[in-house]
Amino acid sequence: MTKKIEIDPGILANLTRRAVLSSSMGLGVIAAAKLLGGGRSLAKSAILPVQSGADSRPDLGKLTTGHFPARAKRVIDIHMKGAVSQVDTFDYKPEVIKRHGEEIPPSVKGNAKVSSMSNGQTTFPLMGPLAPFRQYGQSGRWVSDLMPHIGSIADDLAFIHSVWTPQVNHDPADILMHTGFQLPGRPSAGAWVNYALGTDNANLPSYVVMKSQFQAAGVGATQATWSAGFLPSNHQGVEFRSGNEPVLYVSNPDGMSREERRGQMDVIDQLSHFQYQMSGDPEILSKIAQYEMAYRMQESVPDVTDLSDEPEYILNMYGPQVRQPGTFARNCLLTRRLIERGVKYVHLIQVGWDHHNGIARRHPPDCWAVDQPSAALVMDLKQRGLLDDTLVTWKGEFGRTVYAQGGINPNAGRDHHGGNFTMWMAGGGTRPGIAYGRTDDFSYNIVEDPVEVHDLNATMLYLLGIDHKQLTFHYQGRDFRLTDTGGKVIEGILA
Repeated sequence: MTKKIEIDPGILANLTRRAVLSSSMGLGVIAAAKLLGGGRSLAKSAILPVQSGADSRPDLGKLTTGHFPARAKRVIDIHMKGAVSQVDTFDYKPEVIKRHGEEIPPSVKGNAKVSSMSNGQTTFPLMGPLAPFRQYGQSGRWVSDLMPHIGSIADDLAFIHSVWTPQVNHDPADILMHTGFQLPGRPSAGAWVNYALGTDNANLPSYVVMKSQFQAAGVGATQATWSAGFLPSNHQGVEFRSGNEPVLYVSNPDGMSREERRGQMDVIDQLSHFQYQMSGDPEILSKIAQYEMAYRMQESVPDVTDLSDEPEYILNMYGPQVRQPGTFARNCLLTRRLIERGVKYVHLIQVGWDHHNGIARRHPPDCWAVDQPSAALVMDLKQRGLLDDTLVTWKGEFGRTVYAQGGINPNAGRDHHGGNFTMWMAGGGTRPGIAYGRTDDFSYNIVEDPVEVHDLNATMLYLLGIDHKQLTFHYQGRDFRLTDTGGKVIEGILA
């Protein structure tokens, strides 16, 4: 039992930041708070009173219960960074197969914005899909043989074939997808959800990010996509890593017991509350809240990441790579474990889909690495009764061209294409087994029910019980929202 330490207020008044940093508490505690989002807080309303000890109550968020009854309680946002080719996965086009090698008709290609990587290209031959397509389930959804496991759950998915974005470069498109604006600095979707609805678990972050990547990843993950932006910084995503220390600086230094750390936390708590009474600075309470979270995560994070209690049939369901830390398969299983424990928003990122060349060589193994785990996650949620109130989204930042980049040859690739791409959703109040939107015969232009990026975020918030037009934050003289000045709920995909 740790003896409670009482500190003379006169000592506290004269205790400087330099003195704290030079003590054994040191930079590790400060770094942990930084990683957990304990930076400058901009809104007192987002800060909870801090209770001494490990049992602080959870943050209920700005809205507590949303604007209206929610269909989803949590979100799993799966992002394929680099842009999956819709032509080779989910957008079946027999005309492209029939006309493989022919020039794309000028009336189809038009003058739409394209990547600068095709500027020197003079011919644009159509390139058929890399594998056959077949129909799956009672819904008869067409899915490539490169994604057979996702095909097997087609009756649980809502495919959207008509998503488009004005951005044709990776980072601006990625940032737009996740923050509603193409430049860094805005809050991410997960941060908005965290700010609005808080958390159901005070022992784990409400918003967790996990990254994995293929060996030849090319473009990297974009940290702006899990930033808190100008929201209070405790709403940013917390990155879980694949090493022995999933969250950096949370573990105690060598030679320090958990009881000793508890004693230090009590000292910091007393110091912080005394200083808060003098200054009224909300940053102080934000910091101590994150110190307490770091302390509680010393027990909660190892529990989440220890898979020894998972039965063999579950591990097999996620595929062989689930046994390798840092893989997409492992992160999918960890995602299920996180949301079981009350984490509200998990952002899964798989980097490496930028196939400008060698797509016939690179695309099939990349599909293999994500196909089975993605399907297993949906099936696992369903068998545990979690899918009905968990919204799962699976998408890239844009699509890829139906024509070959570099011409038809063994090293051909596909360029960026923002005009249309396919994504899917599952659970959380979406209609299963449907295909929404339609593209032309060449998977190049949308001909029915276009869906813009802001529409996706508006729909996600709606399913969580939030009116996207009412979820705002006042900053620098104006009200901001995730959907910027656009967005409409996609009624056709709602159950």
